[in-house]
Amino acid sequence: MGELAPWHWLIVGLVFVLLFGAGRLPTAARSLGRSLRIFKTEMNGMRRDDLQATALEEPEVAHRPDPARPDA
Repeated sequence: MGELAPWHWLIVGLVFVLLFGAGRLPTAARSLGRSLRIFKTEMNGMRRDDLQATALEEPEVAHRPDPARPDA
């Protein structure tokens, strides 16, 4: 029930052609591609910032053997 059949995609494509016109579809697709690329770049930058902030907040502690455990 949640999957789209091929004829569903045909209807979606037809609606896009009617809304934007055949001449404007390539421009709209290019704009959408640029927007997605910018969004992906920003998300990667935010992820990188979060990782750097986490690394600064939690300094690594050198492993010290536990004197209570002889096998450590």
